[in-house]
This record gives sequence, structure tokens and C-alpha cells, in this order.
Amino acid sequence: MPLLPEVKKYYGKQKLFIDGQWVESASTVVQENTNPATDEVISHFPAATAAEARAAVEAAARAFVTWQDVPMRERARMLFDMRAKFEEHFDELCRVLTQDHGRTIGESEGSVRRVIENIESACSAIYGLAKQNEHMMQLAKGIDQYLTWEPLGPFLIITPGNIPMHAWSSFVPYALAAGCTVVVSPSRQDPVAAEYICRAAQETGFPPGVINMVHGGREINKEILSQPEIKGVGFIGSNRAGHELFELCGRLRKTSSINGNGKNHVVVMPDANLKEGVQWLLRACFGMGGQRCLGVDNVVIIGDIYKEFKQKFKEAAAAMKLGYGLDTETELGPMTTRAGIESVEKWIELSLSEGAKLVLDGRRPKVEGYPRGYFLAPTILEDVHVDMESAKQEAFGPVAALIRGESLEQAIEWINTKTYLGHSACILTSSGVAARKFIREVNVGNVGVNVGVAQPYAFFPLGSRRDSFVGSAKSRMASMRLFMDEKTVCARWV
Repeated sequence: MPLLPEVKKYYGKQKLFIDGQWVESASTVVQENTNPATDEVISHFPAATAAEARAAVEAAARAFVTWQDVPMRERARMLFDMRAKFEEHFDELCRVLTQDHGRTIGESEGSVRRVIENIESACSAIYGLAKQNEHMMQLAKGIDQYLTWEPLGPFLIITPGNIPMHAWSSFVPYALAAGCTVVVSPSRQDPVAAEYICRAAQETGFPPGVINMVHGGREINKEILSQPEIKGVGFIGSNRAGHELFELCGRLRKTSSINGNGKNHVVVMPDANLKEGVQWLLRACFGMGGQRCLGVDNVVIIGDIYKEFKQKFKEAAAAMKLGYGLDTETELGPMTTRAGIESVEKWIELSLSEGAKLVLDGRRPKVEGYPRGYFLAPTILEDVHVDMESAKQEAFGPVAALIRGESLEQAIEWINTKTYLGHSACILTSSGVAARKFIREVNVGNVGVNVGVAQPYAFFPLGSRRDSFVGSAKSRMASMRLFMDEKTVCARWV
């Protein structure tokens, strides 16, 4: 089948979105953005100046004054209208995301569908606010008491390179539903995707300043967060950057939702359905080039099924078709950046230096028609032990480490103690007893049973634990508690 058409070959020099206007940046720092499959430049984008970041904050602060007073039903109507815009632009957004990030078109369709689900979830959250208010009559003689929730103000939203649209929707629709305004700082890895999601949202007709977007990076993020008008931050990205922001929030007394790295496991029990399980693990270990928060590095195989599982998994992984994600037959696209490949290759070398052995070597594959693409084929390692450094570090690439285990109890103990990260863990089993034990005892925030990726739907929070999360509220539906604060009223009228 021929390639799906690109929305544009070149998107030009990108602009900032401030106070309802797309503005040319005065910055002299302009970077190239490339298509990961072809290594061709598809846009140039600026790093905003401090003055431009300040202008975005001021716009968000001005807009908050009136946006917080927009009636709930009107905010809900605008969010429903925004949902319609994303449906209208669905195909375009998917192709832009594939071209800018590298994932397959099917993966992009899933991601944009998650965006729409988050908008729907934010709509329901607005009406759910009424249920959170509590009112007690005659608590004391002539005294009533009640609880209300109020929006805090403008927020900084920082989105990562691996899920630029999905992460945007994990915070922004909920902030708008709560009555807050936002300054979005997208990753430098896929700025075109960030621009197009902003354009689709703004077509709804939000008042100027409700949504703002500036390109920049770590220093601009700190500059924005340090502004007194900004009340907090919603962040998805690396632990290093996230924990720095968390410390800054502590000094500035600001609220936060900081979602960081993961080191996720799948435990394959002796009674697992290997035929289906292998297919689930292809997506878990290699989907999106392995660049997903809930993706899997460590596959723990229990009992005497190891050889059978390894053979089936190797054959299925080796058969995956690499290519440009706009080719609908492609099963694995490129990584987003060349630096990402280099990082994963270092991780593989670390594993080998610690005694691991290659079952399938996906380094430097030749992909017909795309000699300059950032491709890394599925890579499988064995003889990996949980005490190896590589077994504790996130690979963040299409890599699976096979670990032999003796029992479910041992696997749970490994997951709970051998890494400080607590994003997710899954179990493949036919036993309800084993599944229930796993669910109750594993110390992670997202648990999967007979799935490879424990992905919560939009109306559930991304429930990460330990070093994978710090802050006052989880993302998605739970972020309503990030953007709002309680007020208790004690009133006497008689």
C-alpha cells in the first residue's frame, strides 16, 4: 500500500502562541526539527526569550480573571466543542504525529483517540464537581458548614517527546474544566505535533490567554514556574528534570504533578497463554519504539516455559516490519531522535558488559528506502539478572530483557525492591489466585492482568508510585485536585 500523504513536507519556522495570537519569536536560538524516518528537516522552532515567557504568563493571568467566572455549563460546552474539533482534525493530527514523532499511524490513531477520551473525561469532571461539594445543615445551633472547590490560577504544563499529544490532554482539558488557564511548554523533540494540537484546541474559540504555548526547554520552564502568577506545574518526562521542578515547587510553595521514568515488568506464569501473550509483549516491549512510560523492559519468566517462550517471542519480534509510520503495513517505526538510539545502544552495551547475552540484535538495521532514519529493530537479551545495573535502568527503546524466575513470590519481591521506580507491572496467567495475589502485593501504581501495557483509560488516573511520581495529584481525572483547592465555609444566618 502506498504511503499516506504527509500534511506538509516542511512546516516552516514555527511561532509561539501567546494571548490568542501566533507570534514570531525574537529569539536568535532556532533549532532544526527532523522527521525521524527520513532525517529530513520538517520545521525550525525558536527557544522563547524570557520576555516572551513572561508575556505568556501575563496573558494566562489576565485570562484567568474572567475564565474562572465562566459558568460551568459554558465551560463544558466549549470542551464538547473542542472534542468535535479533534474529531474533525483526527486524520490530520495522526499523520502529523507520525511524521514528527516516528510512531506508526496505528499508534498515532490510538494516541489521538486517548486525547479525545481525556477531553470527554474533563467534560464529565465539570459536572462531577457538584458531587464533591458537601453541605451540613445545623452543624451547631444556627450554623451551617459547606465545602467548595475553587480554581487556583494559571499553570505551567510541560509535555514530553514520547507522548506529546497524549500528555497535553492529561492536563490541559482538566485545567480548563476547573477554570484554570495554561502556559504549555512542549518537548523540543516534536514541536510540530505540539503546534497542531494547540491549533485544533484554539479553533474552539477559547478567550485569548486561556491557552498559551512557548517553545524553550529546562531553563524557560524554570523561568515560567518562578513567576508569581503561576500556581503549579503538570509534568510528564524524565525523573531528573521532574525532580528538579519538584524541588523548585517546594521552595516556591507551588503545587505539582510530576510523572517520571518507569522500569516496568511483565511476569509470565507457567499457565500463561503464550500465543496471545507474545503478541501483547510485542506491543509492550517494542511499540512506539519502546519510548513509552508504561512500556516493558524486564520480562520475568516463571518455571519451565522459558525455552518455548523465548523461541516464540524471538520469532515474532524478528518478523516485525520496520519502516515509515505513514506506511500502514509498518509495525515498528523509528525512534524519535538519533540521540535516543545512542542512549539505548549504551544500555545494550552495559547489559552485555554485565553478562547478558543477545537473543536478537536489532542494532543498525537496514530499512529499505530509509537509509538515514533513526531505526533500532527489536532487541532481546537473556541471562539478565535483577541485580544488574541495566535491569534497574530504563532502556527507553525497543529492548526486552528476559529474566528467569522461580516463583511468583520471588518476582513480586524483585519488582518491589530492585528498583525505586513504580510505574507499572503486568502478569500473564490463567490463575485468578495468582492474579489476585499479584494485584494486592505488587507495589506499583498501574497493574495489568493478561495485558502487556497497563494503560488506564482517561477517567482513571495514571497511578504511578515511588520515584516514578511526586506531587500533590496524579494526572488525568485526578488532576482536578491539582488545579483546584478546597474552601470550607462556616455560616450563621439565624
